[in-house]
Amino acid sequence: MDLQLHNSKETIAVSDAVFAADYKQSLVHQLVTAYMATGRAGTKAQKNRSAVRGGGAKPWRQKGTGRARAGTIRSPIWRSGGVTFAAQPRDYTQKVNRKMYRAGIRSILSELARQQRLLVVDDITVDAPKTKQLIGKLAELGVSKTLIVTDTGDEKLYLSARNLQNVEVSDVAGLNPVNMVRYEHVVVTVGSVRAIEEWLS
Repeated sequence: MDLQLHNSKETIAVSDAVFAADYKQSLVHQLVTAYMATGRAGTKAQKNRSAVRGGGAKPWRQKGTGRARAGTIRSPIWRSGGVTFAAQPRDYTQKVNRKMYRAGIRSILSELARQQRLLVVDDITVDAPKTKQLIGKLAELGVSKTLIVTDTGDEKLYLSARNLQNVEVSDVAGLNPVNMVRYEHVVVTVGSVRAIEEWLS
C-alpha cells in the first residue's frame, strides 16, 4: 500500500498489515472504553455505619420509652449517621491484552487512511514556540481540529500547540485510541509512519 504525501505527488510505501487492516468496530470500542476507564481516579469514598465515629452505646432502652427502638446513633436513618450504600474507592481498570491493543490501533489507523483523515507530511516544525506560527502551518495543511504525531520530541512544536484547544502534539509512544478517534485529522510525519510500522508490525 502507498500513502500520498500531503500537497505532493510523492508517495511512500507502507505496510498493508498496519495501514490497510479491516475495521473492527467492537474492538475499537473496547479499546476506547478501557482507556477512558483506566483514567478514572476511583477515589470517591463515603463512610458506612461502621466507619462513623461513635454510636457504641444504645441511645435508650429497648422498651418503655414510647419511642422507636434504636440500637445506635450512627444508623443510616439518623442525622450524621452512616451512608446506607456507601461509595468506596475502586479500581476501574479494564485489562486489554497487548495483541488486542495493537490490533485496535492498526484498525484505527487503517480507517483514518480510508477516510482520508490521515495526512502524511515530510516534517512539521516551527522556528520558535509561537502559537501563530503553528496556526499558519495548519492553515497550509487545511486542518484545524487535529492531532500531530512526530517522531522527535519537538518542544517548540509542543509549546506552540499548548494554547490551541483543538490541537494536540504527541510522539509515537504517546499515541492512544481516544486521541486518534477524537480529532478530525491526524497529521503524521514520515518518520512517525516508520516508527509506527516498527511498533505494530
